[in-house]
Amino acid sequence: MDLEALVGLALNHGASDLHLEAGLPAALRIRGALRTMGEPVPAAGLLDAARGVVGEAQWPRFLERRSFDFSRTIHGVRCRINVLQTSRGVGFAIRLLASFQATVEKLNLHPDLKKLVLPTNGLILVSGPTGCGKSSTLAALIQEINLTDARHIVTIESPIEYVFRPRRAYIRQREVGRDTPSFEQGLLDALREDPDVLMVGEMRDPETMRLTLNASETGHLVLATVHSSTCAEALQRVVAAFPAEIQSGVSAQLADCLLAVISQRLRFRPELNIRVPECEILAATHAVKNFIRTREFFKIVSALETGAEHGMWTFPRYRAWLDKRANFILPSREPESEESESAAPAKSLPRLPPAPPPLTATTPRPAAAPHPDPGAPGRIEIEPTETFEKILKKGGP
Repeated sequence: MDLEALVGLALNHGASDLHLEAGLPAALRIRGALRTMGEPVPAAGLLDAARGVVGEAQWPRFLERRSFDFSRTIHGVRCRINVLQTSRGVGFAIRLLASFQATVEKLNLHPDLKKLVLPTNGLILVSGPTGCGKSSTLAALIQEINLTDARHIVTIESPIEYVFRPRRAYIRQREVGRDTPSFEQGLLDALREDPDVLMVGEMRDPETMRLTLNASETGHLVLATVHSSTCAEALQRVVAAFPAEIQSGVSAQLADCLLAVISQRLRFRPELNIRVPECEILAATHAVKNFIRTREFFKIVSALETGAEHGMWTFPRYRAWLDKRANFILPSREPESEESESAAPAKSLPRLPPAPPPLTATTPRPAAAPHPDPGAPGRIEIEPTETFEKILKKGGP
């Protein structure tokens, strides 16, 4: 089985995803619909391909977790790959990423989204179901900062999907598992790295959400994604992730730091033969912040309906704007010439092991390391040329 050839086949058919399962033909997601083609893929070939792309060093980790996430350039296209164990054997779920630097214009997004990244502190949430283009929209917002402002941007992703080429901004990208053991550790580190902008690939658990909210309160612009179908559900999901006894405080914290919420979905436009994002955009007005503090999320729907003058968009109003738009940008299948192998993972350091569990009262403390032998080989001892008394006399009056 040739994985590169299958990715090339998916690319030629304009697919966004490629699914491989032992004993089944390859499945391509084209314009949102799954299509199978070719002969069933043999289990042995998938196992060999998985071992080849995961690598011998990380293969034991896959065997332990039965899944592995990473990104790789295959057949000239950047891919986000999930290797998983199923009842039939080893399978692949491969997302084919855009071969261009994502921008608001190239993604056919509304130009008002550029205004969201003008503030220097606060929280912007990008929400939507799986496969709706959240990562692309997030990359477009980061790229807007990169092209217009000299800020220090730190991204924490799992895995890195879009590789940014610094223009005016100074960009550092960290991949969970390779460059940092977890989102939590990456966020704690980032606060000591003098960032202006933080990008969190996904808020998965309460601890990541807590650190993300804290970062947005301490003078940083933070962009993050969350899985939900509407703006109100995104906010409600963040608050509901915490224990009931602290949800009141989390709601107040979220209301204080929120700038905007973007909820999007992809809709196929037959006249263009492409899928275009449709957005619901919620701006954090005083009324919206009050609804968040009191946890009356159902009232946010009416605020969206009447908030056009504040830059808010409902799905129907945004769809009407798309219907009137004439200057759509069609994607090119040719990758940008400036894209280089800087997208490849760093090879100077080994991949980090999983984050250790927190210490408890019953956890035995590790034994203290033995004191190094001064005479051990490889250790360099520098003998002082002057005694301590002479040094003191030189420093005296």
